[in-house]
Amino acid sequence: MNIRQNVSLQPFNTFGIDASAKYFTGFGTVQELEEIMQTPQLQNEQLLLLGGGSNILLTQNVEGLVLKNELKGIEMVKEDESHYFIQAAAGENWHRFVLYCIEHNYAGLENLSLIPGCVGASPMQNIGAYGVEIKDVFASLQAYHIRDKSIVEFNLDDCAFGYRESVFKRKYKGQFIILSVTYKLPKKPVFNTSYGAIEQQLEALHIQQPTAKAIAQAVIQIRSSKLPDPAVIGNAGSFFKNPEIPTQQFIQLQQNFPGIIGYPTALQTTKLAAGWLIEQCGWKGYRQGDAGVHARQALVLVNYGQATGAEILQLSAKIIETVQQKFGVTLEREVNIL
Repeated sequence: MNIRQNVSLQPFNTFGIDASAKYFTGFGTVQELEEIMQTPQLQNEQLLLLGGGSNILLTQNVEGLVLKNELKGIEMVKEDESHYFIQAAAGENWHRFVLYCIEHNYAGLENLSLIPGCVGASPMQNIGAYGVEIKDVFASLQAYHIRDKSIVEFNLDDCAFGYRESVFKRKYKGQFIILSVTYKLPKKPVFNTSYGAIEQQLEALHIQQPTAKAIAQAVIQIRSSKLPDPAVIGNAGSFFKNPEIPTQQFIQLQQNFPGIIGYPTALQTTKLAAGWLIEQCGWKGYRQGDAGVHARQALVLVNYGQATGAEILQLSAKIIETVQQKFGVTLEREVNIL
């Protein structure tokens, strides 16, 4: 166990924000985690758990312990007549895990290719893309209870998944450290190609019979064409959630804004494309100093080099205000603000 002090977090968050941690260490086994949690020096310190650092915006230094989850391992823990159950440690890179599944003929995650971050964040955020969410393929997870120092198993119902939501973001926020996640992947997959531009991309690749590998390739190409690489331009992917509004309100908005983009849900609501709303307010490609809105995807806020977290947060507040004024719709940040 190596506990370091006054460590820069710039290499550990995809926004590339230069904030520091009072204490910093990582764990690669549950035993190491237990040793850290029992260290007297750290008992009363605020705890920030880091995986890939892809869904946070640091607006200040962390006056406590930053704990990096470095748990690794992937295995098929069981199978039945219709499903494979694949368990991945929380510190595994998410995209590499998706590619592993595809290489081993486990379908079901291909629509979630190239999402940044680690496996442990997937149920916490209920990550989703192109018509698929984690809740659709989730079996269970194991998590370490910080107060009780015990390992607890959560099933699908326990997690109370919603749109980019779970019990770990609200009810149990800061109480658990996710150790591993088990996914339930179908042996006879039904591929989802109707959402977004997947079908067009498959046609461009001259693919008539979709496979998990082909869909992953299409998704990777679509995402790469729209979203900046965090290694090149600091960002956390989609900064805002796509808002859901009553369908009647959507119909009224259509009268004033015929081009508005919306997708009906099962709850008599309509999910709007937040990127379209932001673009209509003139923010796409905006830049002030090193804080900006990406030129190809208005849903993505970026750090061109030396922006502070506070500057990016301030920019997001202005975007929320103008969208509310123009459309009467309130955007919610998807990224965790620290």
